[in-house]
Amino acid sequence: NSAIRHWNPTFKVVFSFLVLLLCIALDNPWVSVAVILAMGYVTVIKGGLSFQAYCSILTIPITFILLGTIMIGIDFSTQPIGQYNLNLGFCYVFTSQERLKLMLFLILKVFGAISAMEMMTLSTPSSEIISVLQKARVPKLIIELMNIIYRYIFILIDVNISIRNSADSRLGFCDLRTSWSTFGKVASNMLVVSMRKANAYYNAMEARCYDGDFMLLEEVKEVKAVHVVAAAVFVSFLISLWSFT
Repeated sequence: NSAIRHWNPTFKVVFSFLVLLLCIALDNPWVSVAVILAMGYVTVIKGGLSFQAYCSILTIPITFILLGTIMIGIDFSTQPIGQYNLNLGFCYVFTSQERLKLMLFLILKVFGAISAMEMMTLSTPSSEIISVLQKARVPKLIIELMNIIYRYIFILIDVNISIRNSADSRLGFCDLRTSWSTFGKVASNMLVVSMRKANAYYNAMEARCYDGDFMLLEEVKEVKAVHVVAAAVFVSFLISLWSFT
């Protein structure tokens, strides 16, 4: 549904990957902020995705970023050290401006890199991304696994919804003890059903002359000069911003 779906997929993949590398390599908070704003603009304004949906999609990576970086900003000690500390009785939680600054800069850098990847994934069908990787000479085994796993995820989600609805209609989640028991049964049924469906789908692939190679029909999308120029200007801006700050 993205309004920039018609952009050339190779251009989008290369551009997002280049921006990701610059965001990490330049290691500058101003560059990270510029990447976050620019990628959000392309995804929301140019792509037509609602701001609420964009924030909802970023909720999961933001949560992991905060959980992964909070221990950089704070630490524990038996002595009241650091600029700021809190006595917990058996130990002290302490931090300093340098640690908080390092944590903030790391959050911005990682969030900027994720924003670049989100721009690509929210505007490019998976088949086109896989096709670009195929052109980049990524090993065939990895390409096939990506394609099969990505498509199979949705099959398992549909099966899981059906099983959970069936269990819910039989009061399988009426209390905590019953919920744990039902969860175990749903998990075991998922394993059995997934194996059965895997065999069925593989037989269906062989019936359609599958010989180990996926032949994907790809729509030809020309690279527009205005996109290349805009990307070059933005990359130059990031490098200039890094050099001045």
